Amino acid sequence: MFTSIVKADIGETCVKEYRFHPQRRWRFDYALPEHKIALEVEGGVWTGGRHTSPKGFLNDMEKYNTATLMGWRVFRTTPEELVRSATLNLLRQAISGELQS
Repeated sequence: MFTSIVKADIGETCVKEYRFHPQRRWRFDYALPEHKIALEVEGGVWTGGRHTSPKGFLNDMEKYNTATLMGWRVFRTTPEELVRSATLNLLRQAISGELQS
């Protein structure tokens, strides 16, 4: 559903579960490959999910840092915020390069 919203609202191709690394099995939850923009949906923020465990946190750091070295811009959101206008506006800003307050 989110990929369709991005296409309709922003006019960009968004890929779910995009594999960005040639050797590692890392995937972004969503990616706009043409712009090297990634969106990671961080679940379990309040319930102690994988991303909040020490090992999960360290693994995510390695993944995000490697992605940044590869030229990706990685943005993080929660499942509740994914389809909200603020997230779509963030992607628009990332694409345009314009800072909005």
